[in-house]
This record gives sequence, C-alpha cells and structure tokens, in this order.
Amino acid sequence: MAQPGDVIVLAPGTYEGNFVATASGTASSPITLCGPKDAVLQGGGVKDGYIVHLDGAEYWHLIGFTVTNGQKGVMADGTTGSVIENLTVSDTGDEAIHLRRFSTGNIVRGNTISNTGQRKPKFGEGIYIGTAESNWCDISDCQPDASDDNLIEGNLISGTTSEAVDIKEGTRGGTLRANSFDGATISAADSWVDVKGNDWLIEGNTGVNSPLDGFQTHEIGDGGYGSGNVFRGNTATVNGPGFGFSLTPVRDNVVECSNTVSAAAEGFANVECR
Repeated sequence: MAQPGDVIVLAPGTYEGNFVATASGTASSPITLCGPKDAVLQGGGVKDGYIVHLDGAEYWHLIGFTVTNGQKGVMADGTTGSVIENLTVSDTGDEAIHLRRFSTGNIVRGNTISNTGQRKPKFGEGIYIGTAESNWCDISDCQPDASDDNLIEGNLISGTTSEAVDIKEGTRGGTLRANSFDGATISAADSWVDVKGNDWLIEGNTGVNSPLDGFQTHEIGDGGYGSGNVFRGNTATVNGPGFGFSLTPVRDNVVECSNTVSAAAEGFANVECR
C-alpha cells in the first residue's frame, strides 16, 4: 500500500483496468502518481466504472498521464488537499472528472478533457463538483454534499455532451478560473457552466459555441443555493440564441462589467452588470 511521500512514476505504455486508491498522504507528504501523456490508464469501456478512483484517499497528486475509455474518468470521493493536474481525460461514458462526497480544498488544474457522455449524453459533463440534491441520500447521508473550496483552473474542455463545468447545489466557496470551453458538441445541456452552488468566483474563463447561454445560475430545491456567485473578467463568444450570462433567479449573484460577450442573440446578460 502506498505511504505518505511515495512517488509512483508510470512508464509509457497502456495500463488496463480500474484503479482505486484508499491510502492517504499528508499535507506535507502527499502521494504522487505521475507519468507522461503516453502513459495511458485505460478502462474496459464506457459502461465500465471509474478508471481512477480516490476513494476516501486524501492528499494525492495525479499528474501528467492519460485516462480514457471508462464510464467515468477520475472520481474523487471524500478527498482533501488533492491535485489533479495536466491529465488528458477522454472518451468517457459519463463525466470526465468528478469531485464529490465532501471533497474539499482540492485543485483541478491544466487538464485536457474531451469526448464525454458516450454512454448517456445528459451525464457527459467535463468537470462536475458535488452531487445533485436528488442523490444526496445515496452519496452524502441525505445532507448537502459540501464539496467546498475547490479550485478549478486552466483546464481545456471540449467535446462534452453536457456542461463543461457543472457546479452543484450544496457546494460553496470555490473558484473557477482561466478555463477554456468549446460547447460545439453540447446536446444535453444549454450552457458551458451551470452554477447551483453558493459563493463561487467565476473569473477569467473563455468560452465559444453554446447551444443557448454562456454561463448560468439556477436555484435548486429550498436550501438557498445558487446565490452569492461572482462572474468577473470572463470572455463569452456564445454563437447561440441566448445570453452571455443568464441568472435564474438573479438572487445575490453578480455579473461584473469586466466580462465580455459577443454573438449572443439575447445580449450580454439578463441583469445589469456592476
């Protein structure tokens, strides 16, 4: 079993199967799994489970390699202080990277994500944070899945069938920064980013080609979610029939005037910028 401070280096080649980590590192001595892009972790098909699963494993660094051909790419359950960085994640039945079950204080940075939703398009998100309220009793003991304070930064996301990034109700305090989205293949959603959590900063992202809106918020259930989010310095080339920013409802969300919107048939936003 891996120990804190271990570094596992993958040589180039294909490694078939589903890979589960249950041991934890520490903040000062994380466990590192790294390799070049041509080190490929390959699942058994788009209906075949999680290719990489951090199952209660904290303080892991996953760096550099390729994850492909599974139902889900990287699933993080109950992880803290982990870094998912510079991976290539493609050809998944559902979402590519998912942080859930109270996964907090993690970084998802610099990954290249494509060709999701090959099993069910409505589950084909690029990056998914938290858990839908309808699944809280299955995943988080009937409580909001407080997968809080996560940083999603510098990822390149295309070829998704659902949102590039889906931020679920119950999550708080995260940052979505400097990511790039191409929504040309979205068929089971209507925006690049859907924020249902609270107090997120959505900053410096760039998107092109959406079926409706660029960025959205929604209120789900009666828990007061979908509020207090700030959109700042994003560039939205929508090429679609909706808004750059659509807040439903508006609540305490803020769209700053530093955002740039073009080719959105309905205009900049359904609110005045600040």
